[in-house]
Amino acid sequence: MTFPLSSARSSFFEHVGTTGSTNADLVARTDSRHGGVVATLRQTAGRGRLDRSWSAPPDETLAASVLLDARGLDGSSLGWPPLLAGVAMRASLASLVAPGRGEVGLKWPNDVQVDGRKICGVLAEARPDGAVVIGVGVNLTVPAERLPTPTSTSLSLHGVDGAASDLADRVLAAFLDETLGLFGTLVEHGGDAMASGLHARVSTDCSTLRRDVRVELPDGTDLHGVAVAIDPTGRLVVRPRTGADAAVSSGDVTHLRYE
Repeated sequence: MTFPLSSARSSFFEHVGTTGSTNADLVARTDSRHGGVVATLRQTAGRGRLDRSWSAPPDETLAASVLLDARGLDGSSLGWPPLLAGVAMRASLASLVAPGRGEVGLKWPNDVQVDGRKICGVLAEARPDGAVVIGVGVNLTVPAERLPTPTSTSLSLHGVDGAASDLADRVLAAFLDETLGLFGTLVEHGGDAMASGLHARVSTDCSTLRRDVRVELPDGTDLHGVAVAIDPTGRLVVRPRTGADAAVSSGDVTHLRYE
């Protein structure tokens, strides 16, 4: 398997048969350049946000990481690359899921869901040299009985046919096109997501906005309210029933459903 579509979009592309983590591989590489990619269908020690493990059934999931040169961004702009990656993956998967077979949405900050079930996670890691490594894990052909959680799904469960290797290349190629384009726009505007129109794009794609949510904060407390906006630095703004709006930079978001 050579990832012909994806490798044509990358400055450096490595397909590894098996690896612990594509993010760890790319973080450690000193010869990688902007747009460099490591990809596999067999990741054994993947991680999600908040240091959670990411279960990846072999030969049924895509794990891939891309390196972005973020030296042109200041600290207040570094919340945007993972959000843009989430938007990019939402677009990639939405191009494959036929109308009527599922609604693809982006849950803040960067989980991609189909009909409210997680199909892809995104993890961003900064390197000391100013680069940011964006890792994605996508459930491609995982059947229902092998899904990692009861709230997960896969492309094949939404009517997307094809071998995992072919789907992986199609998903990754479209993701790279979108990510590199969106990130380039952010850099061109000096990290100003508002002026570049990227803030509006993320806000449009984010299914968390206007929802009742519970946010489990890093300190162990919960924040309940309505997600009303994404602020200029990419934080989620939550309006509780009482008190002032709160801007959240990290946390585990649950979309609440009230009957």
